[in-house]
Amino acid sequence: MRSFTPRSALPGFGLSMGITLALLGLIVILPIGALLGKGLAFGPVPLWQAVHNERTWAALALSFRLAAFAALINLIFGAVLAWILVRYHFPGRRLIDAAVDLPFALPTAVAGIALTTLYAPNGAFGSLAKDFGLKIAYSQWGILIALVFVGLPFVTRTLQPVMEEIDREVEEASATLGASRAYTIRRIILPMLTPAAMTGFALSLARGVGEYGSVIFIAGNIPLKTEIAPLLIVIRLEEFNYDGAAAIGIAMLFISFALLLALNLVQIWTRRRIGLV
Repeated sequence: MRSFTPRSALPGFGLSMGITLALLGLIVILPIGALLGKGLAFGPVPLWQAVHNERTWAALALSFRLAAFAALINLIFGAVLAWILVRYHFPGRRLIDAAVDLPFALPTAVAGIALTTLYAPNGAFGSLAKDFGLKIAYSQWGILIALVFVGLPFVTRTLQPVMEEIDREVEEASATLGASRAYTIRRIILPMLTPAAMTGFALSLARGVGEYGSVIFIAGNIPLKTEIAPLLIVIRLEEFNYDGAAAIGIAMLFISFALLLALNLVQIWTRRRIGLV
């Protein structure tokens, strides 16, 4: 006699998988495949020659280096911000919590113009920095600030749900057994937050590498100094050098894939170490 299995209100595996693969193919796989196909049609030797020049390497190094620094800054301050929003209640908390999502809602070009206005030599903050001999806008410092601005919500919003699930009784038990606050944070809290923190870091890094709108206004766009890789791709397209633009895009694709693969491996190792998998 066949056992009765209640029918789920949600779509079955076949329909769900079909919709998922169709959307994934149209939105992700097809554009990446077209980019790689353009590179294969171009040829490996001309592809390497299009990338192997001082200007391109400088733009790639600048984009990935500053994106990594910005993601590291966001990892630290985003974790602190998430902890404050989860663990403390104070006047204006909801306003700060809503402001975290501002970089998501604000057009990147508007963010770039606003940051340039503030940090330009004649701006509110830029003029103060100028008095100390510092130049923020139209320098690498300006690019770093823009990348921190657009990447901060990824870390904060990734860590908040995990922090909300941490039972305070675990911390109280640690304190009861004589552990200091530093020891509790290092041996109890941080291992629980590490997988989510790595995810937020990866998301912030990925956003920073491909960021364009909020950077071009504040960067100055000086070749070999403040020119980012996405801008160089746009320049190649404006020159009708489609093969050169595709070559830079493929280089960014492979470097990004290698970085994200390394971060995922570290995340898997961390999860196994703390016994989550």
